[in-house]
Amino acid sequence: MPSSSAENTVPKSQHSSVAPPDGWKEKLLFAQAFLRNPLDVGAIMPSGLALARAITAGLVPGAGKVLELGTGTGVFTQQMLAMGFDPTDLILVEQNPGLATNLRKRFPGSTVLQTSAQALDVHHNPMLSDVTATVCGLPLRNMRDHEHRQLLEATFKAMRPDGNLYLFTYGLKCPIARSTLDAHHLGSALKKVVIKNVPPAAVYCISRRAEPEPGN
Repeated sequence: MPSSSAENTVPKSQHSSVAPPDGWKEKLLFAQAFLRNPLDVGAIMPSGLALARAITAGLVPGAGKVLELGTGTGVFTQQMLAMGFDPTDLILVEQNPGLATNLRKRFPGSTVLQTSAQALDVHHNPMLSDVTATVCGLPLRNMRDHEHRQLLEATFKAMRPDGNLYLFTYGLKCPIARSTLDAHHLGSALKKVVIKNVPPAAVYCISRRAEPEPGN
């Protein structure tokens, strides 16, 4: 598993244009990644526009940096740019070498980290601090509980206290166990069910629970 390091980082550059998506190439890269490791990909095709809009609906362009986990072919990234996000505010995490290379070409102004979400380390990657929100495209139902714990620890360590983690699942409930969320003082809320996606998906928001007032 690749480790997170400064060598995996594409330095932030001046605002630049985004390379247009090459439909057949994106699908081929996705198919190759799926065939190599179906469990890591977790879907038979990239997420659709309806899901991209739903999972990014709570984000605000200009509010600060956004961390994207399991960026894949960049469907969510493209939606954030269409919403008005500055490319330099996006930190894209993708473990698959082929997909990561493609992301660097398509989004030259953004930071790309070729590593697993669980291996993210603020000490090795200072740009991960003060993140305002996280968008997760990882197949969480294919991951084990200890991987969920590592992901939550890395993500919420990077985010501001009021930062939210947005994720989707093809299941009927939040893919992260209640006991795991409780252990990290987190809660989950269903935001939307996207019927138009193939397959249909549910979007959840994971956030820190409010601390009780002293004396309560």
